[in-house]
Amino acid sequence: MATAPVLRKSLKAKAPSLEVERRLWAAGADVVAGIDEVGRGSWAGPLTLVAAVVPPDRRVYKVRDSKMLTEAERESLFDRVAGWCTTWAVGHASPRECDRLGMSEAQRLAARRALDGLGLPVDQVIVDGKWDFVGGGNTTMVVKGDAKCLSIAAASILAKVTRDRMMREAAEHHPGYDFEFNKGYPCPRHRAALRGLGPSAIHRRSWVFMDSLPWTGTPRVVPATAQGSLF
Repeated sequence: MATAPVLRKSLKAKAPSLEVERRLWAAGADVVAGIDEVGRGSWAGPLTLVAAVVPPDRRVYKVRDSKMLTEAERESLFDRVAGWCTTWAVGHASPRECDRLGMSEAQRLAARRALDGLGLPVDQVIVDGKWDFVGGGNTTMVVKGDAKCLSIAAASILAKVTRDRMMREAAEHHPGYDFEFNKGYPCPRHRAALRGLGPSAIHRRSWVFMDSLPWTGTPRVVPATAQGSLF
C-alpha cells in the first residue's frame, strides 16, 4: 500500500469518523456505501461520482475531505484509499448527458452507475448534503458529510483523483484550454480560451458561458429539464 503523505498540522484535528457508518451497521445494514461527486460546477468534462464501501474492522489514516488536500496529497493517498476500501466504483455522466438531462438528473444517473458498479447489494447509502439524489428509501444525508463521514471522505478522494486524471489526459487532445490545470472549471484563462477557440467536444453546451462567445457555431443547448438558465 502506498505511503501516505505527512499530514499538515492544520488537518490533524479534522479527521472524519465512522460514527454514521457504525450507527447504520448496528441497525442491521451490512453494506453501507458513502457517495461523493466532483465536477458539478465545471464547464467541461464529466460529472463524476464514486461510491465507496469501507471495512468496519480496519482503518486507514490521514484521509480527509478531498477539498482540504492538495493535488499531490490526494494523488499520494489514492492507491492507499482504493486498496483499503472493501469495494468502490465510479460512475460518470458525460458532458452531453449533463446537457441533455440537466445537472440534477445527470447526478442521479452517475450515482446509479456508481452503485451498480459496486457488484453487491447496498443496504444503506450515505450522501453529502441535504438532497437525496439516490432515492430508494435507504439514503442517509449528512451535511458536510465529506468532512465528517469517513466513507464519503474516501469517496471524495477517489472521485477527485479519477476525474483530475481524466482531465489531464483530455488536455492532450484539446490543447489551449489548460484542462491539466483548471480541470474544466471556470477561471479567466479558461474563459479567454473559450472566446478564442469556442467550445471543445467535452464542453457542456447548456451552460451560460455559451451565450457570450463571439462566434456563431452551435447554439446553447437547453436541457430536457429546462434548467439550463440556472447554470
